[in-house]
Amino acid sequence: MKTYFPAVIEQDEGSCFGVFFPDFLGCVSAGDTVEKAVENARKALKGHTQCMIDDEDLLPEPTPVTDIEIDDDINVVCITLIPVYLPSKAKRINITLDENLIEQIDAVASNRSAFIAEATRARLSSL
Repeated sequence: MKTYFPAVIEQDEGSCFGVFFPDFLGCVSAGDTVEKAVENARKALKGHTQCMIDDEDLLPEPTPVTDIEIDDDINVVCITLIPVYLPSKAKRINITLDENLIEQIDAVASNRSAFIAEATRARLSSL
């Protein structure tokens, strides 16, 4: 399930742009440009939420952008929404695979579905 969390982009006294997430204390990122800061923020949020999921911590509901309160001493450039895919319930699908590929999967995995899901997540994370 794709969920969007607000991220505050701020500029320091120099040329660096920092990012923090009001819903995730300690989840921060930065970049030399706003675009790079947003790109890095996506990676930070993905990693942070995955660690929380692995630890079986509850994820917060996203704070509405209109409810975000920011200290006056922060030089806010903008507030943006960063997407992250959160786990949802499994759904049965029908796929077609080459017989040889199925044999190779079965040779290394006891659960085809889990193997394909894990391989897909790994590939998508590299994009």
